[in-house]
Amino acid sequence: MKHTLTHIAPLVAALMLGAAPAAHAAPAGAAAQAEAPVKVVYHINDASVATAALHNVNNELNAAPNTKVVVVAHGKGIDFLLNDAKDGKGNAYEPEVAALKARGVSFRVCHNTLQSRHLNDDAVIMEAEVVPSGVAEVARLQAKEGYVYIKP
Repeated sequence: MKHTLTHIAPLVAALMLGAAPAAHAAPAGAAAQAEAPVKVVYHINDASVATAALHNVNNELNAAPNTKVVVVAHGKGIDFLLNDAKDGKGNAYEPEVAALKARGVSFRVCHNTLQSRHLNDDAVIMEAEVVPSGVAEVARLQAKEGYVYIKP
């Protein structure tokens, strides 16, 4: 009986101090969760931050290559995802968007914005997909798929 008590005493002490006993460590599923990639949604509603946002996404992927990134644009934010869009220095956005897409980044453009600006889906570069609502897409990614929100 003494042998059993020597094994139980540390457990009782840990429980009394509020610590989780080693025998009741995180379940095996927690290890799998720890390995799950971080999921991030970048919300862009003003194309003036597009260059910085693309650099942020690139830096994030360099630091954590397994991160799942979705860039959602609506309102004035869609401008950098339109055909022939260029930054303030005259550089086309499409090559950088294409490079990020090749790294697994998804770009989504708001259909409501296109409609309000009398543009059809063909106005959007081929690397981006059109979703019914940019705002609803951001909300869905956060609420239903566990994405964290970043507003550059």
